[in-house]
Amino acid sequence: MQMNHSKKRGNRRWAGAAWLLAASASLWLTGCGSKSDAPGKAEKKTVIQNTGSDTIVNLAQAWAEEYAIQEPSVSVEVSGGGSGTGIAALINGTVDIANCSRKMEPEEIQKAKANTGKEPREYMVGYDALAVYVSKENPLEEITLEQLAQIYGEGGKTAKWSELGVKMPGNTPDEIIRVSRQSNSGTYQYFREAILGKGKDFKLGSRDLHGSKDVVELISKTPGAIGYSGMGYAIPQVKQLRVAKKTGDKAYPPNIENTLNNSYPISRPLYMYTLGEPAGAIKKYLEWIHTEAGQKIVQESGYVPLPKEKR
Repeated sequence: MQMNHSKKRGNRRWAGAAWLLAASASLWLTGCGSKSDAPGKAEKKTVIQNTGSDTIVNLAQAWAEEYAIQEPSVSVEVSGGGSGTGIAALINGTVDIANCSRKMEPEEIQKAKANTGKEPREYMVGYDALAVYVSKENPLEEITLEQLAQIYGEGGKTAKWSELGVKMPGNTPDEIIRVSRQSNSGTYQYFREAILGKGKDFKLGSRDLHGSKDVVELISKTPGAIGYSGMGYAIPQVKQLRVAKKTGDKAYPPNIENTLNNSYPISRPLYMYTLGEPAGAIKKYLEWIHTEAGQKIVQESGYVPLPKEKR
């Protein structure tokens, strides 16, 4: 079953930059979990600071917008920067919720506990199928994990499309242009481990970008490029390849069904972390995310909602 990307979700994703900038600025103006008074009004508004994964940032923004309608007395301020940024803020005790597209490492958990006296609490909030993108003009339709490792991995031998049996159209160069994420990204770390294995690294020379959206946009303008990003970031100018575990296996597209039945081989859970057991407005917000209304937004935003038994 293929995702139905709604107009509402698209507007949230591509028009969100100014909103995110304002939310980021508010991090300097309001304290963690603070309440702020609007001038001339007696009503106080609870502010939840939420930062981290760039993969989740559009989804987190969509949640925040909907929750503001449900709970006008609560403002969820969202900013991105990568999973590493969110985890660093959690370790420093300067954020209420950290968004992560990977699990926190044991040493990160220990740092947070040593610095704040509280142990991070993990909440799974959905899944993401990490799509492999190429230009719409690229004739390639599917790829294996082995081929991706040869393209991206240190010591990998594949550097040209012709080595994959692909003849690029027109005057497009045969060189494969590798698009990746920066190293503080949870997506970067997950893709590296899922494709190359533990202890291995990417080869040098890729174009490393800050955001998931940036990866897809660059590929849309670069016919010889290949890159990875969340499946919810698809636009008409790019193609999501079907992916097989190995040569000879069936290749599957990234979608809800193939993620939940483990057919698609590059999918992962998405997390939110708090310092210790959440209470008050933060607890209520996390509980709402796991309701039907919250999980509906997961699907509308291009991600995979949690099965009921995992909420």
